Amino acid sequence: MKVMRKIIEIDDERCDGCGECVPSCAEGAIEVVDGKARVVAEKYCDGLGACLGECPNGALRIVDREAEDFDEEAVEAYLKEKAEKPVDGPLACGCPSSQIQTFIPESPATETVAGDSPSRGVSSLSHWPVQISLVPPTAPFLKGADLLIAADCVPVAYPNFHQDFLKGKVVMVGCPKFDDVEGYITKFTEIFKTADIHTITIVVMEVPCCSGLPLIVKRALEASRKEIPMEEVVIRARGEILKRKRYKV
Repeated sequence: MKVMRKIIEIDDERCDGCGECVPSCAEGAIEVVDGKARVVAEKYCDGLGACLGECPNGALRIVDREAEDFDEEAVEAYLKEKAEKPVDGPLACGCPSSQIQTFIPESPATETVAGDSPSRGVSSLSHWPVQISLVPPTAPFLKGADLLIAADCVPVAYPNFHQDFLKGKVVMVGCPKFDDVEGYITKFTEIFKTADIHTITIVVMEVPCCSGLPLIVKRALEASRKEIPMEEVVIRARGEILKRKRYKV
């Protein structure tokens, strides 16, 4: 059924197919097709314009016109279908590191690939990207997630990172020493406001610079005015757990 409503319009002449708008659409309404951003289906676009600020060429705008009504149930089914669909190689356009992907973690029964050892570990990763700076607050995999925020040295130091920490969680990794601290606070604040995060686990190294990551998360929680159960885990440089601390809400 078509109704008069707000919907995204894409200017083909201005669009260069960079794909920057794709991750910002939590409903997955935009994809890059044949080198241009396209609205996959009118019913997937809510017309709120979360993608507007991401286009470097100003190719996106909101217009009022007759369009198929937004269908939230259709969006959920569409996102589920995308999550279950295997992704082979880089996506059509834009930087692969910033393209949102959701997939089913490997199971112990996964067949070995030629050249792999039968005893290789099993990945618990369920999404991409993982870098804090690359994950948009509107990423669909954040909704209702048990969030794991890890200093990027942790997976190197702790040998059972996937099994002990990542399994069943959505992970975001970064370095509070070299990355944009204020940008982190802003991003986590927006995530906590909108994503209905279930729990937070922060895993850091024992080095002083890592202590900034829990402080960033606490500041974001204060700014968002959310109370979310949180645990902090500190890892020694040799890979053992030094301490764990749970924060009451």
